[in-house]
Amino acid sequence: METLINGLHHVTTLAGDTQRNVDYYTDILGLRLVKKTVNFDAPDVYHLYYGNETGSPGTILTFFPYGSIPRGRKGVGQLTYTAFSAPTASLSFWMDRLHERNIPYAGPYKRFSETYIRFEDFDGMGIELVFTDDDKRPGWDNGRIPAEFAIRGFYTVTLNELRTDRTIALLTDLMQHTLIGEEEGRFRFKAGDGGPGNYVDVLHSPKDVHALQGAGSVHHVAFSTNSDETQLIIQQQLAEAGYHVTPVQDRNYFHSIYFREPGGILFEVATNPPGFAVDEPISELGTGLKLPPQYEARRAKLITELPEIIVR
Repeated sequence: METLINGLHHVTTLAGDTQRNVDYYTDILGLRLVKKTVNFDAPDVYHLYYGNETGSPGTILTFFPYGSIPRGRKGVGQLTYTAFSAPTASLSFWMDRLHERNIPYAGPYKRFSETYIRFEDFDGMGIELVFTDDDKRPGWDNGRIPAEFAIRGFYTVTLNELRTDRTIALLTDLMQHTLIGEEEGRFRFKAGDGGPGNYVDVLHSPKDVHALQGAGSVHHVAFSTNSDETQLIIQQQLAEAGYHVTPVQDRNYFHSIYFREPGGILFEVATNPPGFAVDEPISELGTGLKLPPQYEARRAKLITELPEIIVR
């Protein structure tokens, strides 16, 4: 059977203040700002991408920083926690680093066979660090966090669901995921061969309130596919199964289709190519404002309106 879904591609979240968002993810967590562009559907707002050195699929966390929007609320119908992986030996380093930066964290906890800690960013976005030596991806060396302790990329995401049956059916029947574990209402699935970046957790949360979107809440989660051809196959299969899937959207760095899973969370399937080096070299990723062709005529005006960003 042809591989259609490889694992996670990116997670996109709403945020408040732009500079606080940049400080949190580049300075505190040590991710690289790999692309500075605008929301293609609302160009007066940035679209910031953070990841590893090259912005590999499965490492990319993106934000729409809207400034003073109200905070969101965690609950059912939402991706509530995005988990990154870090080396096992870095557990003390990260607990000390968060403590020094006055960022409260909970844990370490045990879940399945893994050790993790949980905390939030400045807007309340849920983050976990899972400590494992199974992740062989290189971390981004930003000169402040030792490379051997650096974050490697996504580990898993947690989908909070009022009901789980139809979401699980979508993952297993149409999106090539396999159930590999169940613990206290948490169902873990893998795509492909599994491993960090290729997991999805579905959490049965019947007593939780419904989520509200706002700063700190996830807008959508994207799954990776190899090519435009595999994306079209998925699009057709989803449509035939009754999902209202969008036409292909050109996002410059990948091509995307969107649909809502049965619990209400927005899913995206994004192509791995062309990648973030399509409009600037790897060594300069994230240093310049990159605009899609339709907004180039507005560049001068956008530069004056968008807040200045400093990567410290």
